[in-house]
Amino acid sequence: MLYAFRHGGCGPEGHHMGGRRGSRRWGGFEVSWEAGPEVVGARVRRRVFDGGELRLVLLKLIADQPRHGYDLIREIEELTAGAYAPSPGIVYPTLTLLDDMGLIEEQQSEGAKKQFAATEAGRAHLAERAEEVAALIARLTELGTERTRTESASVRRAMGNLRHVLMHQLRAGDVPTEKLHAIVALIDEAAQKIERLD
Repeated sequence: MLYAFRHGGCGPEGHHMGGRRGSRRWGGFEVSWEAGPEVVGARVRRRVFDGGELRLVLLKLIADQPRHGYDLIREIEELTAGAYAPSPGIVYPTLTLLDDMGLIEEQQSEGAKKQFAATEAGRAHLAERAEEVAALIARLTELGTERTRTESASVRRAMGNLRHVLMHQLRAGDVPTEKLHAIVALIDEAAQKIERLD
């Protein structure tokens, strides 16, 4: 069974946690957390593939375009916006199995990496299970959409925290000029660092 992991700074109800650990389940999701005075985090674990589903996904990607093992890992990672990438220890044995089943074959390529292409039998196998393949690719795409949505929510949360802190500081009455200058300098510094990010 293969899983994807998502990290964040909030608990299951969206509240920060401190000094405790635990887990909860919602349907197909399991959320576990551990937090202390310096590290606050949550990990959401979600089932991605069962049984032969990874074989179908790899076969579909190879049928779309001849690929190396690393290319397949990278393509799945891109489909999920970085939320999931199968390990080489899973991908390469699966490629060997697909080759043994006659669904893919090694293709001449430059360099030492083995590049695989789908055989006629492989394409026929995909055609027979077209609906299942489409559902699997949709699942990966949705995982990527969910990852992007979660990251956007984290940015909004951080911006809200900044606004709350600033309002608290500025409502405290007469704020010394030195303190205002320090606050402005910190905000400017953060903006400059964000702007320089690749």
